[in-house]
Amino acid sequence: MFTDSGAARLAYDVAGPDRPVHDLLLLHAGVTDRRSWQPLVDSLADRHRCVRYDARGYGETTYEPEVGWSPVEDAVAVLDAAGVDSAVVVAGSMGGAVALDLALAHPDRVRALVLIGSAVRGAPYPEVADPATADLVARAEAAEEAEDWDEVNRLEARIWLDGPTADDGRVDGAVRDLFLEMNGQALRATDPGDRAPADDTWPRLGDIRVPVLVMVGRLDLEDIQAVAAALAEALVDARLVWLDGVAHLPQHEGDPTTLREIAGFVDGLPVG
Repeated sequence: MFTDSGAARLAYDVAGPDRPVHDLLLLHAGVTDRRSWQPLVDSLADRHRCVRYDARGYGETTYEPEVGWSPVEDAVAVLDAAGVDSAVVVAGSMGGAVALDLALAHPDRVRALVLIGSAVRGAPYPEVADPATADLVARAEAAEEAEDWDEVNRLEARIWLDGPTADDGRVDGAVRDLFLEMNGQALRATDPGDRAPADDTWPRLGDIRVPVLVMVGRLDLEDIQAVAAALAEALVDARLVWLDGVAHLPQHEGDPTTLREIAGFVDGLPVG
């Protein structure tokens, strides 16, 4: 299905019962698309309605470059198209930044948040201290500068999927192939244009009053781990869960602990 938002035609889908316990909105990371949520949809769609979409520059979404577009308003457009008044927003990485901003801009549309390795605009990210990790990141940046997209994709699979301190190829098979397909397409996508200006999120985290589950993999980058821990402290009603043996994309891996923690959090929310 598709819905319009400004100069974009956003691709989205809905899975779940006609009378769900809760509605969920799933916001993907900046190196994947909506297909990365399939393991979570498979685990929740028997009782919860799961709405997921491709952001501009990803998957099946089409768009013209547009100055002043808003990822938050794109999310609202998808909620409206799916007939969802208020959702539990489950988000990873880049999607987490959008989820936080959605909760601030439209608090009536957000019942609760699940944030996995979340980005946060204005967060105090520390420098990466591990030399091997810093080298991997520098090599990926150099490949991007050279527009060697195949090399960028290979290195980003190493960084984001395996984890920079884990063995190269820790995650293999169909999960790795799909990552390379999703990210390879995103790396070559047309720039959607400059976003609308917005205030930093970090100083306003105390204004978010809904329950939040913050999750981060122990194999994720050290700066993302640090921000996740600080994020859980800064939010009013948050719980931090450390995920062993996974990096930045445990939802895409179908990590059992990740799926179980999300299901327990969502199932435990009040109905109505």
